[in-house]
Amino acid sequence: MASLFATLFLAALALSTALRVWLALRQRQHVLAYRAAVPAEFVDRIPLADHQKAADYTTAKIRLGLTELALDVVLLLALTFGGILAMLDDFWRSQLNTSLFHGLALFASLGVISFVVGLPFSLYRTFSLEARFGFNKMTPGLYLVDLVKQLALTVLIGGPLLLAVLWLMGAMGEHWWFYVWAVWLGFNLLVLLLYPTFIAPLFNKFSPLAEGEMKARIEALLARCGFASSGLFVMDGSKRSAHGNAYFTGFGKAKRIVFFDTLLEKLAPGEVEAVLAHELGHYQRRHIVKRIAMMSAMSLALLWLLGQLIDQPWFYGALNVGAGGTAMALILFSLVLPVFSFPLSPLFSSLSRRHEFEADAYAAQQASRDDLISALVKLYRDNAATLTPDPLHSLFYDSHPPASIRIAHLKAC
Repeated sequence: MASLFATLFLAALALSTALRVWLALRQRQHVLAYRAAVPAEFVDRIPLADHQKAADYTTAKIRLGLTELALDVVLLLALTFGGILAMLDDFWRSQLNTSLFHGLALFASLGVISFVVGLPFSLYRTFSLEARFGFNKMTPGLYLVDLVKQLALTVLIGGPLLLAVLWLMGAMGEHWWFYVWAVWLGFNLLVLLLYPTFIAPLFNKFSPLAEGEMKARIEALLARCGFASSGLFVMDGSKRSAHGNAYFTGFGKAKRIVFFDTLLEKLAPGEVEAVLAHELGHYQRRHIVKRIAMMSAMSLALLWLLGQLIDQPWFYGALNVGAGGTAMALILFSLVLPVFSFPLSPLFSSLSRRHEFEADAYAAQQASRDDLISALVKLYRDNAATLTPDPLHSLFYDSHPPASIRIAHLKAC
């Protein structure tokens, strides 16, 4: 059984990697094929230089992504068949007698390896790729401060959560997976509640939206939509990036609406109102609740599946890990799952795009359709988003509809 699963895993890894590379190369070829001319429906709104910048930005990200993919595959094989996980497991077993702290140390070791491998890519993406196209505003000092804060949050929040999960896996018998699911679900809901007021301010400054035409229009929109929030805030996103966005976060009385300062600088009041109407459409159409319910059901099913594998010696033997255990089972499962689940990506992307269409339709009812179209075109242009994605690549990866399809759908509303 171990040899069969090892063969299946290697075959799935080869196929999923080949599929990812093929899709990336299709995207690159498609974007470059249309680089010379702006699509007809955008020719009066987006200059050729901006269209070509988007094409070059897209292809640069593809090159980096392919390099990351190659290293991820090498790392995955090194951790499993290369014996690194088994070596780390043996080392920590010899140093720590308590299984909980052995598991915590094993996860910490894997986290350090992932961080060291990923750091050069993160630095290159931030200070070379993003800077080359005029998006990076982050200084090395701010980058370092962010890293320290993220590490602190990982240790202070992730450490106790991981200990609780490992304890439940070992103490709750054959139905441990249900208890872990309940704790995981409760943790995620708690983060949604606490993130706006306790976590996000650690990284960004949030200022109340100033009085004026824009605030008046937004408050009128909220009244029409029956949406109550704890406040309207502007986030200093410009200290890290030139990309713009708007979102609302939290739930219940903790809901707050946040605008990137870069967004407010680029859009007119009517356009900002239309963008917010789209975000409110997600709330009014209950997309957030539906996504939470879907992710909850999926996590329950996956934890149940892990519960069936955790006591199977072949699961560990197939991946070149001799000794099992709760921490090792969780690590192996998290490494194996993406390999087998990637072909399902179009299903989740399709659902997300359907939600975007529904939110657009809602926005067209509550605000100006033309203002939303104008805002979207500006955001495509200013964020250097390609107007000509490959249809198959988009099918797998894009959570939002391609620009031409999305705007055509809006015009038909």
